[in-house]
Amino acid sequence: MIKNLRELIKKIRKAGVSKRTQLVLVTVILSFGLMATQLVSFEDREKMILGLSLLTLILSVWAFRENLKGIKWLILLILPPLFSAAVGLFYFLLPVRWLTRLPFIILFALGMYALLLTENIYNVATERTIGLLKVAQSVGLLVTLIICFLLIETILSFHLAAFLNFIFTFVFCFLLTLPSLWSVRLGETIKKEIIYGGLISLCLGELALIFSFWPVKITMEALFLTTVFYVLVGGTQQYLQGRLFKKAVNEFLTVFLIVFFLLLLTTTW
Repeated sequence: MIKNLRELIKKIRKAGVSKRTQLVLVTVILSFGLMATQLVSFEDREKMILGLSLLTLILSVWAFRENLKGIKWLILLILPPLFSAAVGLFYFLLPVRWLTRLPFIILFALGMYALLLTENIYNVATERTIGLLKVAQSVGLLVTLIICFLLIETILSFHLAAFLNFIFTFVFCFLLTLPSLWSVRLGETIKKEIIYGGLISLCLGELALIFSFWPVKITMEALFLTTVFYVLVGGTQQYLQGRLFKKAVNEFLTVFLIVFFLLLLTTTW
């Protein structure tokens, strides 16, 4: 399979296929890879998800190879593999019916293509000004929120010990915050992003630890933690842009309070 993939990539290079076509091809390959994870035994599914994530990493490097340098080797290669891992892990929580999973694969394809387009805009925007950058930032944050929700939902579904919930939530959220905060300035260093990302992730990890003892449904807990992620990351983005005005703060607080109120309503004391 790897040999055939290499031959296909060589043919594409010789043919001079456009960047958009390359991203479509990567999306199609990964969508079939996700579908293939359904065809193996339950014991081998974790290996297949790991393999799918590694394949996503390899294909992402190939897709972004022209401008990939410096800090972009780290930042641009975080979200695509995490998206494949998050969707792949959540995929097995769905009912074992193709009628349910086929639409999910289609959604995965749409999400992956949107993410690859966004990452490609970031990759090029560091070299020259692009008008679609603001759109890419919005799409990037949306996809990041989806990844955050799916990963937290999966972590909580395993019913791990409280300290493991803290560790996994902290690690994954930290990885997710870096691209989101970096996309604001597209700088060559990520010192500020690491500091802010560490604080945000610590907060989310501590909340995951607390909610390990909170009598609430997993989906509602994942939704609340994702909301907190949105408020903290979105607020930090606005701060880095110098646009954290009173109106923006009120909007973030409103979203937080609404979801927190729903959390309280669904808690079984």
